[in-house]
Amino acid sequence: WKIYHHHSSVLPEGISVGASITTDEVRDLFNLWNDALATLEPKKVADRYAKNGVLLPTMSDIPRTDYHGIVDYFTNFLKKKPQGEIIESNVIIGHNWAQDCGIYEFTFGVNGQKVKGRYSYIYVFEDGEWKISHHHSSVMPEGIVMPTPIEESEVRGLFNKWNDALATLDPKKVADCYSKKGVLLPTVSDTPRTDYYGIVDYFENFLKLQPQGEIESGDIVIGANWAQDA
Repeated sequence: WKIYHHHSSVLPEGISVGASITTDEVRDLFNLWNDALATLEPKKVADRYAKNGVLLPTMSDIPRTDYHGIVDYFTNFLKKKPQGEIIESNVIIGHNWAQDCGIYEFTFGVNGQKVKGRYSYIYVFEDGEWKISHHHSSVMPEGIVMPTPIEESEVRGLFNKWNDALATLDPKKVADCYSKKGVLLPTVSDTPRTDYYGIVDYFENFLKLQPQGEIESGDIVIGANWAQDA
């Protein structure tokens, strides 16, 4: 067998050989970004973005379309000490670009708060590295709330906190146990108390009796960011 046809030519100008990357490696690019967050240095995070990278951030209405804008955003965002975790990921790979879209969750180190969001990253191969060309992040649609976990024993402990406030004989400390829109239908008054000052007014008189409470029986129900003890 002999060569019947052999064609060889240099690739046309502007057509480059695609950089190979696997699905797992695309997902690992998120870890590089997340590790940059952990340094708490805005410039190290901004360095993960391409020269013409665009950031549509979670905590700002302002698109960040250059390096200095991205640094400015992360200067404030990193004060929350965020760390992210991908919950759901969908990867597409093209010629020198890759896309990763899905859902992630942030935990903020300053207060332990968790926030779920939708994300999309488009990565490009630039100067020998994979960089973020486009990053869009938004909180989950209104009405989807991440509940703060609480155990039944903790719910019952909230009564003890209120009871301890009674022991101070300070009406304002008791009133501080109620939410901004809290309603009190009290024991020794026919008047509903629907604001802070009304609740303070009730306890100014009630605390003269030096009350202390004890729960003899109660049923607890726990929901998404609410609990009932009755």
